[in-house]
Amino acid sequence: MALPPMKKHRGFPGRLPGTDYQFTIRRANPRGATPLVRRERHADRKPADRRADAAFMAALWEYFGEEPFERGNLDAGRLSWLFGREVVPAEDPFDPASYTALLRIDVARARASFPDAIEG
Repeated sequence: MALPPMKKHRGFPGRLPGTDYQFTIRRANPRGATPLVRRERHADRKPADRRADAAFMAALWEYFGEEPFERGNLDAGRLSWLFGREVVPAEDPFDPASYTALLRIDVARARASFPDAIEG
């Protein structure tokens, strides 16, 4: 069975500049998308990890704003640091292991967590 094509978000940054913090993937996994899970962000996370979260949130906001968006080629690991808080499902039922799953930014939570990343 063929997987549906994975949407590539052209123009979305591939990574945090100067680091190995990945924001997008190049190609779909033939076994299916890595499921999104809510990862806990503990207070003792490294500053570089926090910068990566903030930069990814800023890129999501700049690229999608308040509109729902398809998961597509966005990195599951990076999304999982925001999933369930600043990034939430935009459809019901939601399939966390689908490249075509719709997500949206919870603007109020995103502004509270990343005030410098969300304008307005």
